[in-house]
Amino acid sequence: MSVQEVTPSVDPEQMLPGAQFVDAYSVAVDGSALDARTAAIKMFARPPRWIEALLNLRNLVVAPLGLKTSGAGEPATGGLIGLFPVLSESPERLVAGFNDSHLDFRVVVDVASAGSGQQVTTTTLVLTHNWFGRTYLAVIMPFHRLVARSLLRQVAG
Repeated sequence: MSVQEVTPSVDPEQMLPGAQFVDAYSVAVDGSALDARTAAIKMFARPPRWIEALLNLRNLVVAPLGLKTSGAGEPATGGLIGLFPVLSESPERLVAGFNDSHLDFRVVVDVASAGSGQQVTTTTLVLTHNWFGRTYLAVIMPFHRLVARSLLRQVAG
């Protein structure tokens, strides 16, 4: 079960117009039982403890700065998966994320048939609004890559 960085297949201008950052990772899974919501739940509902610790640290640091923490924000018609508000979904694609003063982000989970199994891809899009958003993105980027791969492994595991 190898997670690969792939070329994003989403249209950034449709998903998050003006996004300055887009990346995607993909993993092959056996069988054909997953839809996008199930894959997203496997990824986000129960993150590994080290990811929870990073999120808790992030929340402690950014709360005094007035940034949203762990799913705070606008109500989502699709509810929450983990700490992400679901913005839209179909059996093949779930879009989650929120807008904040420093940046807006979306995470897209796509599920497609691939031979006798399925390919699950997660794409992250970020639109920064100011110097703080750009700095924040630069600081979290090394962690983002580790977290994205780890969460995607949970789908195949």
